[in-house]
Amino acid sequence: MKTPFVVTIIEKVVEQIGAVLVLDPECKYVGHITFKNGKKTVFRSTHFSLNGFGAAELAKDKGSSSFFLNHFGYKVPEGKTFFNEKLCKQIETLRNIDDGFNYAKYLGMPVIVKPLNLSQGRFVTKVYNKREYYQVAKKILQITPGLIVERFHIGNDYRIVVLDQEVMVAYQRIPLFIVGDGESTVLELLHQKQEILNQHSRKIIDFEDFRIAQKLKRQKLAFESVLPPGNIVYLLDNANLSSGGDAVDLSDIIHPDFKKLAINITKDMGLRLAGVDIITSDITMPMVDYTIIEVNGSPGLLNYASLGELQTRRVENLYLKVLLTIENE
Repeated sequence: MKTPFVVTIIEKVVEQIGAVLVLDPECKYVGHITFKNGKKTVFRSTHFSLNGFGAAELAKDKGSSSFFLNHFGYKVPEGKTFFNEKLCKQIETLRNIDDGFNYAKYLGMPVIVKPLNLSQGRFVTKVYNKREYYQVAKKILQITPGLIVERFHIGNDYRIVVLDQEVMVAYQRIPLFIVGDGESTVLELLHQKQEILNQHSRKIIDFEDFRIAQKLKRQKLAFESVLPPGNIVYLLDNANLSSGGDAVDLSDIIHPDFKKLAINITKDMGLRLAGVDIITSDITMPMVDYTIIEVNGSPGLLNYASLGELQTRRVENLYLKVLLTIENE
């Protein structure tokens, strides 16, 4: 197995501080580090021992995380959790898949439907009608016991990465898109996009993702359609970089209002390292309104680091501070 790009960054940082790294040869995302002072730690991909177990687990549960964010006074989407039939019986609740649809109607379509505890934007879907709701809800409940139905909020999607009351990285996330050339089909353009991602060691686009076909259909397009030159078509509604999205680095120009917001959220959620995902108009301007869509206790920075040398250096600096903190505590 080829060493993942994010782990090569960790390798570089470990060597820089004079520590010893041992990687699992079967799964090179997993490593053991021995520092010069004899202290030891382990990591899996971007999961470090910096955050406490309870706080990290809370951040993974999107329903509980949203409840506590709201409790602390932060703006989150109006939403509720719903469960598969087995779990409904266990916890004696009537909040099943059908109740989820009724709630979606109450909020008003379109709504966001997403898994309760999956990451990297998997199955996060903007649904417009009953057919789309049940399509995604059934898929989610086949692999995880719960889902969330949330009110849809208009705005740009941003991630702010915080480490110990310092904003390390901030960027806008842009959903997977293609640009027409007047000759290539949507499918051909998508393959061209994948080739670009491959050059930067980024994740493979899931060509079978039902959300892509659904998004194309809504725009009266198909994989065989030829787009006019310069015509931009978005293929997903969620903006996760792990789903093929792009990023605009705003680390140097993020407004202090949003720095303070992300730092306070990280602290209130009991985390030291976090990725705070925000919907708002512009994080480079004074804060007027916002919606917190998620707090990630192990923010993946592989796709961000692959954007260029500056971004790679930012991630190297982040991991350097993480490891030095662990070593010296």
